[in-house]
Amino acid sequence: MSARGPLIAIGGAEDRSDEADILKRVIDWSGKSSPVVGVITTASAIPDEVFRDYHATFGTLGAAEVLDIRVRDRTDAADDGFIDLIGRADVIFISGGDQMRLTNVFGGSAALAMIRSRHAQGAVVAGTSAGAACQSRTMVYGGSPDDSLRKGAVKMAAGFGFVDGVIIDTHFLQRGRFSRLMEVGATNPEYLGVGLGEDAAVLFEGDLIRAIGPGHVILVDSSSITGSNVFDLDDGEAVTVHNVTMHALINGYGYSLRERRVIAPSELEEHSTEQSDAYT
Repeated sequence: MSARGPLIAIGGAEDRSDEADILKRVIDWSGKSSPVVGVITTASAIPDEVFRDYHATFGTLGAAEVLDIRVRDRTDAADDGFIDLIGRADVIFISGGDQMRLTNVFGGSAALAMIRSRHAQGAVVAGTSAGAACQSRTMVYGGSPDDSLRKGAVKMAAGFGFVDGVIIDTHFLQRGRFSRLMEVGATNPEYLGVGLGEDAAVLFEGDLIRAIGPGHVILVDSSSITGSNVFDLDDGEAVTVHNVTMHALINGYGYSLRERRVIAPSELEEHSTEQSDAYT
């Protein structure tokens, strides 16, 4: 798809106070002083609690209305009432939980088609934790953080495909998930691994990735690896991979997917779009 609206992936455990840096930017990027925010809690096992928290936060940050898009099953994802709610939202926010539940419930549905339509019309789409991991065309949904550098240890499935060329992992530093993206890179070196720390996020703008928030964004670039034994192994055997490139980005830095290089804040300013210019 050719999305016009901002796309933001958040690593989880983001600040939800009235000082919430990342969520304030999510609101601001709508371009409206009082946007309508739709919160999708499908991934969560505790939707009441999750919606209550985001309702309070987005209300404090200036949302005119916070919609409870309580899609719990595939019947709901075909329901005209929920589809209309998505159609009203200036910001569509997907909460954390289980990303496989998200793709199971929304995959091929009218509700997902409406999210795509609103995004193409300029609405903000943002997600945290599972709501971030599902944004890529191929997503990670499992794998031990302790010893994932083994063939087949990382579980992957189709995501929503809002962004191409990357695989997103969340809670990245706090849960020690480096080996997960290294194993992904050994088997799929064309994908850039985007490891989002907690209270860290990225804004995708075409071929440009912007790091935002107080946390770290770790990029795992396997496009120039010089060797791996992964094709010789049986499942569960240890993988070797050579010349993986990693970058740690903080707020204000960017990365060019096309050129495969880090962009410093001074240069990133030159790439600023009218929409994001006030918030970099």
